[in-house]
Parts: sequence; structure tokens; C-alpha cells
Amino acid sequence: MTSNNQLPGLKPLTIETAPRGSREILENSLKQSGAIPNMYAMMANSPGLLQTYRVGYEQFRKNSGFDKIEQEIVFLANSRFHECTYCISVHSAIADLNKVPVDITNAIRDGHPISDQKLEALRKFTTTLVESRGLPSAEDLAEFFAHGYSEEQVLEIVLAISVKIL
Repeated sequence: MTSNNQLPGLKPLTIETAPRGSREILENSLKQSGAIPNMYAMMANSPGLLQTYRVGYEQFRKNSGFDKIEQEIVFLANSRFHECTYCISVHSAIADLNKVPVDITNAIRDGHPISDQKLEALRKFTTTLVESRGLPSAEDLAEFFAHGYSEEQVLEIVLAISVKIL
């Protein structure tokens, strides 16, 4: 990869230049937001990648059992761990739209604990799950569960991490 996170031989695609399997997602993005994100334009080179990203992202948003604040905590914690400034910026903006308290967003971006213990447990566990490559300790799991989270939500965090890695 080059320093700007692009493969040198791949170029961003448009609706007109994208393979058939990517066009519909690009068209929908343009209709919904008025633009095609650069990330989508690059992913369009692989219809399977773009489709997998879109479906995984939508499934996490709709079915994770996390509210909008918790969803952004998962995405921001993962983005911070991976030092993805683009992702941090995007999810900070989405956090603002979803009325995530600014102190929560700032804490994650700055690498500080969140003052709410349950939300801090989510941030900490998400980071642990990424850092341990999906192998948290029994103690990590027990602490996460002690704050009211479920085993199914562990899997949902894995989904969110996977989507953001794409």
C-alpha cells in the first residue's frame, strides 16, 4: 500500500466505470447522500468487497443490539486503534449527527476513558478485542458481561471490527 492507503494500480471508479456489481451501491450512495465516498469509489473495483462492506455495515447498524451511541463507540474505538484518521473523522461526524455527547467522542479520539462506566467497558472491550485479534481473556469477557453486555454482542463487535478493516 502507498502512504495514502491506496493501491497504486487501482483508481477510484464512478457509476459509469464501475463493474455491474458495484454500480447499484454507488448509485444508492449518490441518491442517499448526494456523493460517493472515496472509500466506496475504491472498493468498487471489487464488487464482492463493496457488497460485503455495505451488507456488514447495515447489519451492524440494524441488528447489533447496540444503540446509536454504543455503535459509534465501537466504530471510533476500532478506528482509533487502527489509527485511521479518515474513519475517526467520519465516525466523529456521524456521532455528532446521532447526538453522541461530545465528551464521549473526544475521550475516544484522545485516548482517554469515558466517564460512563458501561460505555467505558464497551470502549475498552472493543479495543481489547481488536488488540487481541479476537481472543479476549476470560477476565476481559467477565468484565464486559458485568456491565450488561451479552455474548451475542461480542460477535456484533467482531462484525463491526471486520467491516472497518475492510
